[in-house]
Amino acid sequence: MGFVPLAVKSMYSLLEAPVRPAELVAVAKERGYQAVGLVDARVLYGAVNFVRRANQAGLHPVIGVSLPLTFAEGTLDVTLLAKGAVGYQNLTRLSTRAMTDRANQPLTIEDLREVSDDLVVIVAPQLMLLGVSEQTYAQLGEVADYLGINLDFTAAERQDLQAVAERCGLPLIAFEPVEYLNEDDYFATQVLRAIKAGHTIEDPLKASQRTGRHWLRPAEEVAAAYRAAGLAEAAAQTVAVAERCQVHFVDQTPVLPAFPTPAGQGVADYLRELCQRGLAKRKLAGDPAEYQARLEHELTVIHQMGFDNYFLIVWDLMNFAHQHQILTGPGRGSAAGSLVAYALAITDVDPLQYGLLFERFLNPERAQMPDIDLDLPDNRREEVLNYLHHHYGHERVAQIITFGSLGTKQVLRDVSRVFNLPKYQVDSLSQVIDRVKGPHQTLADLLESAQPVQNLARDSKLVACLLEVAAKLEGLPRHDSIHAAGVVLAAEPLIKTVPLQAGNEPGAMLVTQFEKDTVESLGLLKIDLLGLRNLTTVETALNLIHQHQPDFDLTHIALNDRPTLALFDRGQTSGIFQFESSGIRQTLVNLHPDNFEEIVAVNALYRPGPMENINHFIARKKGQEAVNLPAKELAPILAPTYGILVYQEQVMQVAAVMGGFSLGEADLLRRAMSKKKLATMASMKEAFLAGANKRGYPNAVAEQVFAYIDQFANYGFNRSHAVAYSKMAFEMAYLKVHFPAEFLAALMETDPDTSKVWAYFSEAKQLGITTHGPAINQSQERVSLVDQELWLGLDMIKGLRRDFIRAIIEERNQHGPYQDLPDLVNRLDAKWHKEALFVPLIDAGALDHLGYNRAEMAEGLKAILEGAEYAGLGLGMAPVVAQRNEYPLAVRLAREHAVLGTYLSGHPVSQYQDLRTKLKLPTVAQLRPNQRVRLVLMVTRMRKVTTKREHKPMAFLTASDETGAVEVTIFNRLFTQLEGELRVNGIYLITAKTEQREGQVQLLADQVTDAQVVNRELHPADHRWVLRLPSGVAQTTVTDGIKALAKEHAGNVPVVIYDPVTQKATQLPGQLWLAKQRVVQEGLINLVGRSNLAFQALS
Repeated sequence: MGFVPLAVKSMYSLLEAPVRPAELVAVAKERGYQAVGLVDARVLYGAVNFVRRANQAGLHPVIGVSLPLTFAEGTLDVTLLAKGAVGYQNLTRLSTRAMTDRANQPLTIEDLREVSDDLVVIVAPQLMLLGVSEQTYAQLGEVADYLGINLDFTAAERQDLQAVAERCGLPLIAFEPVEYLNEDDYFATQVLRAIKAGHTIEDPLKASQRTGRHWLRPAEEVAAAYRAAGLAEAAAQTVAVAERCQVHFVDQTPVLPAFPTPAGQGVADYLRELCQRGLAKRKLAGDPAEYQARLEHELTVIHQMGFDNYFLIVWDLMNFAHQHQILTGPGRGSAAGSLVAYALAITDVDPLQYGLLFERFLNPERAQMPDIDLDLPDNRREEVLNYLHHHYGHERVAQIITFGSLGTKQVLRDVSRVFNLPKYQVDSLSQVIDRVKGPHQTLADLLESAQPVQNLARDSKLVACLLEVAAKLEGLPRHDSIHAAGVVLAAEPLIKTVPLQAGNEPGAMLVTQFEKDTVESLGLLKIDLLGLRNLTTVETALNLIHQHQPDFDLTHIALNDRPTLALFDRGQTSGIFQFESSGIRQTLVNLHPDNFEEIVAVNALYRPGPMENINHFIARKKGQEAVNLPAKELAPILAPTYGILVYQEQVMQVAAVMGGFSLGEADLLRRAMSKKKLATMASMKEAFLAGANKRGYPNAVAEQVFAYIDQFANYGFNRSHAVAYSKMAFEMAYLKVHFPAEFLAALMETDPDTSKVWAYFSEAKQLGITTHGPAINQSQERVSLVDQELWLGLDMIKGLRRDFIRAIIEERNQHGPYQDLPDLVNRLDAKWHKEALFVPLIDAGALDHLGYNRAEMAEGLKAILEGAEYAGLGLGMAPVVAQRNEYPLAVRLAREHAVLGTYLSGHPVSQYQDLRTKLKLPTVAQLRPNQRVRLVLMVTRMRKVTTKREHKPMAFLTASDETGAVEVTIFNRLFTQLEGELRVNGIYLITAKTEQREGQVQLLADQVTDAQVVNRELHPADHRWVLRLPSGVAQTTVTDGIKALAKEHAGNVPVVIYDPVTQKATQLPGQLWLAKQRVVQEGLINLVGRSNLAFQALS
């Protein structure tokens, strides 16, 4: 072994190097290295996983960190390598200091002096460029071990370095930079750094031809190069250093903080006391003796496994939440199977009532930490985090790092930006890749197998180069972030175990430099505190309910409430946690669940894998398919799910009943089956068959049952989790049924998706709840509920700054309602006197009650703003708002839609009311299943798809009128006829058949006709607009002006253009016919002049 690369820079020097640690290990082995060092700038992100991978591969790992060192003459990098466990702890302290010091102070020589005994300190060769004093040379000689040298330097420069080393009293060491693994990765590395710097690369194709030398060259090649340069000793030093560096990471059992108990009481006794107190407050569903026996069993197991402290820590967190009226979830995962958790109010699911198994959660035969995840409202999670932070101390609590990566779309955007590719090309490229990319495919896969992507690369050398670089960079970490839920807790300062970095803000909780799996393996307790928007919604709804029903308790509702079950039966579960998707709603409609257990089953089945059993489950419930059990003794276990293994717990129960397994052994069998551990399964099968024979089961039956549970074990879902989350869903559904106004108001207030907010607003109207659009004197920032009436918030208006909205509300709260538009303007600070802020308010209808119509306010706004400015100068000018006709409905609605994204004061379809009356057409609200109907609808959304079997185009539309929205299916034959004519915001007369899906009526279209065409046929015009082309004006100019008018003022009056030069009259196509309105007349006069316009009667 003649050379070791001691300072390979990895992908964890973010956007600096594309080296993945796993690839580094594999390539280093392949190229003849027996040891390799990983050194990133300031951080140890990849250290543990690198060491473990290297050890597995038989490669000796060296870990270190690169940090800036300052002295009198300047600053340069030093590389610090850990010799052993103490050296690793020194690295964690130094890295933590670097990553928590917001002033970015570099190391000093004194800092190094304190830790250098357990580190190998290598000074960068750039030292010779700084011209340092003899004193500094001497100080460096005291704290450093080597001066680096590499083959980038000329022979003369290497001689200078030798002289510098002698002045420091330091030996030279081969310090060959490695920044990428392969020679042809040079350009990709330059692109990666350009992404970081925000730069572009001029002429990427030319730049891609350049190569570098900082790649991982074969070991013997590097050693030979150093020998040839007369630096054999410097290369040999790398081997000696690697041998001195011995750092290993062993999986550790978590050491928990000791929970402080009252008056020195033991933790086990205190836990028992809390459980007995808590259980006494619970309404038990069965024999109290059975509950006591289960509690004793669980407490015994918990104590024997050493987890008393864990349960007290989690209880303490939940107790804080409950004392501060923070709503918590009913449970998550297998923890809902624990009676101890239920007694401590960590969960709110009675495990005995629902047949949940403690061993699925905590198995004494599987030594593993319990894992209790806590659900909290997403807007109050920070309160619990702050409590944890302050209660256990800044040094002992941290959040967990995670990394945002260069995913396919991101890497394409980033590399395209570096290549300075035009946006239209980037969009086109992304569309092709989106169309062909499978769920787990990478760009490298697509370049190898996807013809459309290969065509892109073949047609353009630049695109080919871009895709090749993007494929190399895809998946690399782009930035560090904070794990959404995980928090670690330690008995001692965390810095003794893991390196840390600063949180997002000064004083915030620290963040580990290692990801979640790594911190757990090093013996740190991880607790997941998950912020759920659904809990925020429920908490918001309960706050509204408690204003008029203060004693209402959601935890005491009956889970067999018939009106709530009827909601699930109808599939009307929009806004209900885990039951919102169209697929699960259709499953509910098909199944007709008539009890809570069937809702739990749907929740468990509607997942990849188990989903294929849904139709069997439904057919068996309806008696359309036989339920055949392999043995009658299994009926109590399998009959509730019609013979289908829906839950993991059923696998465990079958193994216990037939095979005589303990529930702990049964859990091991379940895990072996789900993970397909064949050796474990084989030995456990023998035990199962032997146990079944002892119980008198024929061997053939036992074989059949084992094969049966093996077949379904991989699909089984955690019943504890399904029950807990179904309970949350049922509680939300109960609120929706019994307190619809409060629940929908809460949904609208807490959901950031504007399209969903409008859907809930529409649903509220359908339920008969009084609804209002934004209003300047009534609306709050977000939606509000006043006397059971819903008021939209001002934040629903596009283009309004949040601070402007708050200024409006604050002024209104202090000095009362606004009297009119001038009053509104004058009472707000002059900094808000901008047309761009007030026009959206006008167009949204928020000022409709101030005494003017929208046209008057929009046209008079400029004068009002100027008047306010003059008033501020003491000139006392009060503008008068001139009277004028309101905008036509089409104009008003178009402006409304532009700022709201929907229509509130009307609907574009209403302009066809005469047509609907004449043809006796229904509205959406009047639709019923299994009818043939015609109705006028506006298309609001169109999704084009290709049929799976025949690969033919078709479309799914969402269309609406003023009473609601409906889904419309356009099959291939009709779609082919209409292609190019169908458009979003177009209004059509649709002939269709109705059918019911997912509890909603939908349309299967037979015919689609432009409503304007139908209207003209039924209401022929008696006049026409005739325009004479003025001298020097092109006909295309006039036609373009008419097109603009037609967008807002289309009608049934034909438009004719007469050219006096050619004496030819041309009637424009029907889509450019206009309305008989003054605004149209004024628009046409502006186009051709009054003398060139006639409104001519048709004979």
